[in-house]
Amino acid sequence: MRLRGRGPRAAPSSSSGAGDARRLAPPGRNPFVHELRLSALQKAQVAFMTLTLFPIRLLFAAFMMLLAWPFALLASLGPPDKEPEQPLALWRKVVDFLLKAIMRTMWFAGGFHRVAVKGRQALPTEAAILTLAPHSSYFDAIPVTMTMSSIVMKAESRDIPIWGTLIRYIRPVFVSRSDQDSRRKTVEEIKRRAQSNGKWPQIMIFPEGTCTNRTCLITFKPGAFIPGVPVQPVVLRYPNKLDTITWTWQGPGALKILWLTLCQFQNQVEIEFLPVYCPSEEEKRNPALYASNVRRVMAKALGVSVTDYTFEDCQLALAEGQLRLPADTCLLEFARLVRGLGLKPENLEKDLDKYSESARMKRGEKIRLPEFAAYLEVPVSDALEDMFSLFDESGGGEIDLREYVLALSVVCRPSQTLATIQLAFKMYGSPADGSIDEANLSCILKTALGVSELTVTDLFQAIDQEDKGRITFDDFCGFAEMYPDYAEDYLYPDQTHFDSCAQTPPAPTPNGFCIDFSPGNSDFGRKNSCKKAD
Repeated sequence: MRLRGRGPRAAPSSSSGAGDARRLAPPGRNPFVHELRLSALQKAQVAFMTLTLFPIRLLFAAFMMLLAWPFALLASLGPPDKEPEQPLALWRKVVDFLLKAIMRTMWFAGGFHRVAVKGRQALPTEAAILTLAPHSSYFDAIPVTMTMSSIVMKAESRDIPIWGTLIRYIRPVFVSRSDQDSRRKTVEEIKRRAQSNGKWPQIMIFPEGTCTNRTCLITFKPGAFIPGVPVQPVVLRYPNKLDTITWTWQGPGALKILWLTLCQFQNQVEIEFLPVYCPSEEEKRNPALYASNVRRVMAKALGVSVTDYTFEDCQLALAEGQLRLPADTCLLEFARLVRGLGLKPENLEKDLDKYSESARMKRGEKIRLPEFAAYLEVPVSDALEDMFSLFDESGGGEIDLREYVLALSVVCRPSQTLATIQLAFKMYGSPADGSIDEANLSCILKTALGVSELTVTDLFQAIDQEDKGRITFDDFCGFAEMYPDYAEDYLYPDQTHFDSCAQTPPAPTPNGFCIDFSPGNSDFGRKNSCKKAD
């Protein structure tokens, strides 16, 4: 299994002019991983600051939040869904000014001495929605407190003491996890506010839906673009020598990030307001196209690449299991194409046995693209051709259906290694005893890892203690129980760790304060996972 070049392909564009672009490739660095290494001098600085300035900064920040609380409480009294008065009363303007000053003082005390602002923030009548990216930390709250714009938040946040009161002041749009209809209501509320002709505060939305390490822009969720109104893109930069800001799914935790950031003498942040983006008629009809084109504008301003990978791909890359995916795996591309065809992994999992039985009956007989389309019950398309080419290593226009089923099993249940291997033995095993030879094991593991080259001789010989030249699933299972690190020991003996995965993934809930409210978001990967501290 390997990525095969298909040449340039025109990217979606609209009358607003997204331009042509190459087909999006996998990111060179996992956007959901942040490695933070401190030099000896930096460690000494952190130790010194921990004993001196850190406790002062922490206490002062807490004091400023307590100071802001009564003002926010006073201003947030009344029905939360009541339309703001126009124009604002003098006392509300004073409260707004005081809260902004208090919050700015809090950030200053935390080391953010200078917040560089470029461009001009549009008026609510010009752009009711502000789209911010990249989303990489809870420090992204700085532009929210500077503008007092509304945000989209979990409904549970309003019950947090002090913090909940401060949040209610900015009139956020709340999303309830317990209400199955909440996402639709959220989109309707955003539409209502966006079309109020500036009567409501602007809404700040992080369309990525989760935190990344800012090396690229991942797929934008369409929720912010469904209303079809003009948006103002806003890009964030943290040009610090030591990146203590980034908070991703794999890397330093929330408390460590806070500690290390407050232990820096100075932290820099840049906020750039880009020109308002007015959607074309085509983009108004197609929120995904609208989101993609805005993302390209923001990526160009940031000087970073874009990738069509999403948080669901992060779950796949960071899945815990004996066969952890290497950094150059093709399975992330495969997962993206599966979704692009409208096939949801969470729905396909229950049909894996049916797919595997159909593939087993062919006994390795190759099929061509039309047969593959009929098998998946989808029309022939560019996305299907791309998926087909992943398994067509020789370029002969034929693939082994068993490889597709095996890759699908990994995507549907990434942490269940033995279940995928058992499925593979059923498809590749001999009718007599279900055993396979070394060539079959090589094909199975290459597909399960999404790589084109892999040496399995040492692993096969270690499992085949009796030199029969064939092994069964029971042999493999017994060996895996005795040597749970067999992948590192036998398949990648020279690789000390996998770049793309090193720990159990958390629940796929965005770890920022702007949660995903886009309709139709899957719950893929929610099972058997742990939450990261919010």
